[in-house]
Amino acid sequence: MRQEVHPDADGKRRQFRRTGFETSKEAQKELDRVRALLALADEDDPDALSRVSDLIMLCQKERSPLPTPEDTARLLRARVKLTSRITVGEWLDFWLKGKKKLRPTGSTRYDVDIRCHLKPRIGHQRLDRLTIEHLDEMFEGIDATNAEILEQNAQRRQALADLKRIEGRAARRTAREAIAAMPPFRRVTGLSSQHHIKATLRVALNAAITRQLITFNPAQHVELTTAPKPKALVWTAARIAEWKRTGKRPSPVMVWTPDQAGAFLDHVADHRLYALWHLFCFRGPRRGEGVGARWVDFDRDNRSLSVETQLVQLGWSVLEGEPKTASGVRIVALDLDTTSVLVHHEKLQKAERLRFGPGWADTGRMFVEEDGTWLHPGKVSDLFGRLVEEAGLPPVRLHDLRHLAATLALVAGIDPKVVSEMLGHSDTAITRDIYQTVLDDIAREAAEAVVKLVPRRKAVYPRPGIVVA
Repeated sequence: MRQEVHPDADGKRRQFRRTGFETSKEAQKELDRVRALLALADEDDPDALSRVSDLIMLCQKERSPLPTPEDTARLLRARVKLTSRITVGEWLDFWLKGKKKLRPTGSTRYDVDIRCHLKPRIGHQRLDRLTIEHLDEMFEGIDATNAEILEQNAQRRQALADLKRIEGRAARRTAREAIAAMPPFRRVTGLSSQHHIKATLRVALNAAITRQLITFNPAQHVELTTAPKPKALVWTAARIAEWKRTGKRPSPVMVWTPDQAGAFLDHVADHRLYALWHLFCFRGPRRGEGVGARWVDFDRDNRSLSVETQLVQLGWSVLEGEPKTASGVRIVALDLDTTSVLVHHEKLQKAERLRFGPGWADTGRMFVEEDGTWLHPGKVSDLFGRLVEEAGLPPVRLHDLRHLAATLALVAGIDPKVVSEMLGHSDTAITRDIYQTVLDDIAREAAEAVVKLVPRRKAVYPRPGIVVA
């Protein structure tokens, strides 16, 4: 079959040709599609005619199927290049470059997903031909890589353990060389990260749909195993004993009891950053909000602290930014004790400033280094870990003090909505969901305490021969 199309840019005549049809009916069907494509452009629109003709001739050159008139009409309306064969990787780069309003942390996370996972695995695929099957294969590949990483980590860990038992300088040297040749310890791409990769791709493909480059978003329909949310647990006596025996924490999110929190605050009572630890324990700001607090946001008369800014760690650099979410911008009410602690801290800071002299940096922050410069969020976390160890307390993360503050407030009977606003949560359901297990633990401890208040001369337990219904 043959069909004349619009001349090329030099005015040279062009003809679409295709052979190999088994029947004349199939040839006529192909001819009808060519004519339907040409009919999309008006006779008085040479630019559209040229674009459609270029597309038809490209299909001939590539020996690829002709696109549907519906898809071509959509692209014509969007004024995009019909002959472009943009890949997923090219689109992701273009899309990320245009995300100018992203926070630095958000941009970095998108960049990691694209650079480390999406482009290496599906970047070569054509954007308009990306399927659910391609994405299923990508996540199956991630799972396979995870299994490989776990095996290599186990081998390296075993080799390091064996090294301690090897005797002789030459043998130890050989073992160290073998360990050095092994792949380094690596982290697997967990379920939460996989969900984030999927979300990044979904948002990018939605943007491609908005530009009418594609009509279907396969990332909307990929099914992944739900990432379990770690439950916050209280450091009970039984859990502390098990942790000491095995070295393993019962949960990634652990919360101190009020007694344990008091022991920590007593231990750091003379620390130059006591006011910061106090604020973390009782009002639960996020780490960046705590180290980024400013004196201008402290209202001592009305006993409140406005959360307007935070210090964000990006890599090892520190940037100033807005709170994590819109609900993160808030006014936190302060009790008399916390207000007094902050007022006393201000006096100590002024004295420290005088001692340091003219080189002191006036950043306006409530919590600073001895020379007035910003506190580094990462260093604050490391310092907190050392102080906890010095105090002989079970380990918690700095972020877990946020859980402690919420738990103390809820146990004290404060309405969950008020606690949500204090923490900067967007919904009270988030607060209740995170802390229900903690409250259940504390309720059981309270029940035990109530029973112990009543002295008994004789314990009544089921005895042999007595049947308990």
